[in-house]
Parts: sequence; structure tokens; C-alpha cells
Amino acid sequence: MSDHLYNVIFLCTGNSARSIMAESILRKDAGGRFRAFSAGSTPKGAVNPLALRTLQSLDYPTDGLRSKSWLEFAAPDAPVMDFVFTVCDNAAGETCPVWPGQPMTAHWGIEDPAAVEGTDLQKEAAFVTAFRYLKNRIGTFTNLPLRSIDKLSLGTKLREIGRSEGASSSRNDVA
Repeated sequence: MSDHLYNVIFLCTGNSARSIMAESILRKDAGGRFRAFSAGSTPKGAVNPLALRTLQSLDYPTDGLRSKSWLEFAAPDAPVMDFVFTVCDNAAGETCPVWPGQPMTAHWGIEDPAAVEGTDLQKEAAFVTAFRYLKNRIGTFTNLPLRSIDKLSLGTKLREIGRSEGASSSRNDVA
């Protein structure tokens, strides 16, 4: 039996920072078990330079990262998602496209590092903090026994991950 390759998409409103970083983290840390994607409801059209700088400084891939609409992944020829995670509170509250295949969904809200005002050092620290929270959540996710856990238990675990350190809100229901 061949191992299943799981498709995972991270959603945010602008698809310029948090969802982009999550895509890169999963691409590198997936161990060949996952394909990572990201998208936004209202994409900014460009990746935040501090997100790219943070990823590069921590030796995470930035090739091919771009800000894109989640509608690209609702098209008939798009990959079927196994997991859909919202990483910003705005995207969690929006009406998402209908995802074929009934993927597992959860909200993993992280404060927006791009919204931090202050010195360059404070802004960079916000991106590093968001990266760390995302990396911890993704690490917990990739270590779940996906092939042997029942759907109800998996849904519970995914929501628990969203409540881990750094959660941006008390909204932890299914996205």
C-alpha cells in the first residue's frame, strides 16, 4: 500500500504573511507526507517582504511563494484538499469556497505580524513569533497518527492545536 500524500491549504485574508509562512513551514517539515498550499479571500497580490526575510533567515523555502486567491483552489482542476486551516480570524469568519471531498477544517488563528507598528526590530520580532507559533502547530499536526485516528478524534485534535500558545482569539470552532 502506498502512503497517502495529504493536501493542506492555509487560508488568510491577504495571503501575504501567516498563510505564506505556514505553507513554507509545511513544505519543509512535511517529511514527504503533505503538499502545502496557501491562499486568501482578498489576496494582497504580493508576499510581505518581512515574511520572506523571516523564512530565508530560518532556512525555509521561499521559491514559488505568491499571494493568490482561494478561488484558484475551488476550480474543478484544483487539487482536492484533505485539510483546510484558517490562520487569521477574518478568514475564519468569511464564507469559504465549497471544498470538494469534505476536508477536515480548523481555525489556527495567529496575530497578524504585518499589523505590528513600531521599530523594524519590533516588526521582525512579530514575524519570528508568528513563525514559531505556526511551526509548533504544524509540528504537532504532522506528528498526528492520521492513518489510524478516527475522524471525530482528529477534528478534536485539530481544534486543540488551534488553542495552543499564541492563539489570536477564543474562536476555536471548525473553520
